[in-house]
Amino acid sequence: MSRAHTTLPAPLEAALDELSGPAIVLDASLRVVLATPSAERMLDFPIPRGESAPKLLCGTAQRRPLAEALASFRPIEATIPRPRKRGDALIRIRATPLGTENAPSGWLLQLDEATELDGEKPVFFHGMWTKDAGMKRVFRIVERVADTDTTVLVRGETGTGKELVARALHDLSSRRKGPYRALNCAAIAGSLLESELFGHARGAFTGAVKDTPGHIQLAHGGTLFLDEIAELPLELQAKLLRVLETRSVTPVGGRESIPIDVRIVSATHRSLRKEVEAGRFRADLMYRLRVIPIFLPSLRERPGDILLLAGRFIEEMNRTHRRKVERISPAAQRLLSAYPFPGNVRELKNVLAYAYAIGEGPTLVPADLPPEVASPEAPLPAKPEHVSPIAKAPPLPASVSPEAARILHVLERTAGNRDRAAKILGMSRVTLWRRMRELGLQRS
Repeated sequence: MSRAHTTLPAPLEAALDELSGPAIVLDASLRVVLATPSAERMLDFPIPRGESAPKLLCGTAQRRPLAEALASFRPIEATIPRPRKRGDALIRIRATPLGTENAPSGWLLQLDEATELDGEKPVFFHGMWTKDAGMKRVFRIVERVADTDTTVLVRGETGTGKELVARALHDLSSRRKGPYRALNCAAIAGSLLESELFGHARGAFTGAVKDTPGHIQLAHGGTLFLDEIAELPLELQAKLLRVLETRSVTPVGGRESIPIDVRIVSATHRSLRKEVEAGRFRADLMYRLRVIPIFLPSLRERPGDILLLAGRFIEEMNRTHRRKVERISPAAQRLLSAYPFPGNVRELKNVLAYAYAIGEGPTLVPADLPPEVASPEAPLPAKPEHVSPIAKAPPLPASVSPEAARILHVLERTAGNRDRAAKILGMSRVTLWRRMRELGLQRS
């Protein structure tokens, strides 16, 4: 999409307004190409053509997950503070990328009203608690696709709950009375993985004294969850592709194909497209597995869930531990909310298990927390791939200006990539360099 910002003919602009409602169209540089009249009415100010979307929507906020996600060319749904409004007014944005990841042409941003209640009302879904709009959207997708036999690929970092999603897909499907099997492809050596997955015939190798079914056969009539599918060796990828194509499996050392009726749900923390580009994963298998992709947000992308989940875990641990925690002190709450949790929900649970073992008394205090959580120098996480409602940023140190803190924060999020940082900040690379020099950040 060109950066020459032309006006659409009135009928086309009216059609976009009628079909999409409040909407903003961006070019590949994240600048406004078009804004529908209803979008300007909703925001209550004119939307300048050519304006940087990160600058328009994120203003001077230190944390800019919406801008990060746009710069990463990922479809997102975000709830953000209403631009140019004070107080707790919120607006929901659904962003759809235009073009392809290799040739992005822009974005369509659809706007909707949001209230504090939308993001704050907790829900429980098959073992997962959240009050985050992005996670709630994941739950709706799971409900819609569960009762089909379409393959699903769950993408998310370690500890985000990929297996819980897979189990929910099984429990909500017509296969719920059938078996559910789970296999971690990264946890078994390649020499054993083939037999575990496909089974083996008697005499196939030393020690194979009888026919033994693999996970695919054992999941007949149900669901097979293949975690860390990107770790599957190339030679086994070809064999799994054959299973998906023929709906049958041939055990190691066997001659006869065995018909199977299995739904495959797989998961990975890595991009399969990038694995294909690197030659580590078959493109034809990726397209078979990735019919419906589901992206799980990390815990740091839904900071409002940290204390919610902490409260739920404390309820569980109070039933099984000697220590009974009645409250989390305000200081400990601030530390938990500020920590990036690279291990996500699993790490949060481990942090609380540490606190139960180390601390005493009914109040969980900062001294009960592991050093990496209690330290104010906790490392910042990598960039997110999905955006959820934004928590208010913690107070800035008195010695650092808000602008300097914002620039440093974004540079850390982009691992020092100034081109990408400038895009997220809504400025040119030259302007970023000039502001860094003026603020004394050239070495940062």
